[in-house]
Amino acid sequence: MTDVEFRDLSKSFGQHKILENISLDIKSGEFVVLVGPSGCGKSTLLRMLAGLETITSGDLLIGGVRANALPPQQRNIAMVFQSYALFPHLKASDNIGFGPKIRGETRTVIDEKVKKASGVLNLFSYLDRYPRQLSGGQRQRVAMGRAIVREPSVFLFDEPLSNLDAQLRVQMRVEIKALHQRLKSTIVYVTHDQIEAMTMADRIVVMDRGRIQQVGAPLELYDRPANKFVASFLGSPSMSFVSGSLKTTLEKTWFESAGGGRLALAGKQVPADSAVEAGIRPEHFVIGEAVDAMAIRVDVVEPTGSETHVYGAIGADTVRAVFRDRVPVRPGDLLPVSVDPGNIHLFDKATGLPL
Repeated sequence: MTDVEFRDLSKSFGQHKILENISLDIKSGEFVVLVGPSGCGKSTLLRMLAGLETITSGDLLIGGVRANALPPQQRNIAMVFQSYALFPHLKASDNIGFGPKIRGETRTVIDEKVKKASGVLNLFSYLDRYPRQLSGGQRQRVAMGRAIVREPSVFLFDEPLSNLDAQLRVQMRVEIKALHQRLKSTIVYVTHDQIEAMTMADRIVVMDRGRIQQVGAPLELYDRPANKFVASFLGSPSMSFVSGSLKTTLEKTWFESAGGGRLALAGKQVPADSAVEAGIRPEHFVIGEAVDAMAIRVDVVEPTGSETHVYGAIGADTVRAVFRDRVPVRPGDLLPVSVDPGNIHLFDKATGLPL
């Protein structure tokens, strides 16, 4: 398969900058997910790779060849869209085989390619159906089959699961990941869903306001975020942030919230009285009185069966805690909590950078 390189790539519409100085190497056979909030530029970057958007400045290399001016049909790239983009008047088999047909390949070759793609995606039972007779997940598999028969160097996925219900999204995540493992293909996948990014990617590219914020393996980004934005974006439920300052003595350093609670810190060498925010993952709150503890003023309790989600506040800061046990609390209660020092992320309040 083919590697992809973005070198100081930028995109502007008039005076409005969409992407600024994007540099990224995607290795052959890698599954890379571009993730970020709506409007961050991730879909525009994908469309530039596909040849559907022009490049304002910088270079795009596909397989070591500069592809800035290369038309889409010459890039050997297949794209799966959010809307499926199937021909409603063609059966599933004809949708899958449409690309080889317009390239003039023989009926025998087309049938063989359709058969192979259908086997990979478990579509044999649906080949004689029209798109209107298929479920959302089946339509998406047909769209993927159409991409597979092109035998591309790179697969592009533009939020392909956003139109599916929750159960189908889980199923399709598994199928796309399995497809990657079978084909050993290079995949660039765009989503705003951090769960998709965390569960599917070899590497995640977190974007915000047209710039790359951090690149790395999913757990690397989850455990060691480069800034407050990355910390807040990855994780579901998202990280909570509590404002406060750092206090220190010769014996220890601790975080003191604006509301008066305190948390012990592990080996943090930072100036005392620094204005900081403590980032805490919902699953890292521990119930119980401790020498260094805080209290959550409970606003909402959500029992999910396997977990209890507690929404509330520490001082003026909104927090969300997730417990594996069933917690007997009600709105208005004060819930004492502590956090293991190794699970506390500290961010400079002014810059959002980690301490």
